[in-house]
Amino acid sequence: MSAPEKAFGNLIRKIRQEKGLSQEALALEAGLDRTFISLLERGSRQPSLTTIFKIAKVLGISASTLISKVESSLSLNHDGVDL
Repeated sequence: MSAPEKAFGNLIRKIRQEKGLSQEALALEAGLDRTFISLLERGSRQPSLTTIFKIAKVLGISASTLISKVESSLSLNHDGVDL
C-alpha cells in the first residue's frame, strides 16, 4: 500500500463519517460497490478518475478539492519524501 492510496482512503473515510454516511450509503449514491469503498478506505485499491469524481460529488466537494486535501496530507506526513 502506498502513501497516496492510504491518504486518499483516510480522507474519504473522515469526510464520509463527518457527513454521517455509511460505506454502503456512499457506495449506493456513487454507483459503486460497498466492498470497493472499503478497499479504497484501507488504501488497498486506487480510484480511477471517474471514481474520484463520483465520490467527491456524493461527499459534496469538488474532485480538485479532494485531491488537494490528499496532496496536503501527503506533504504534512512526508517531509520532502518523493512519492
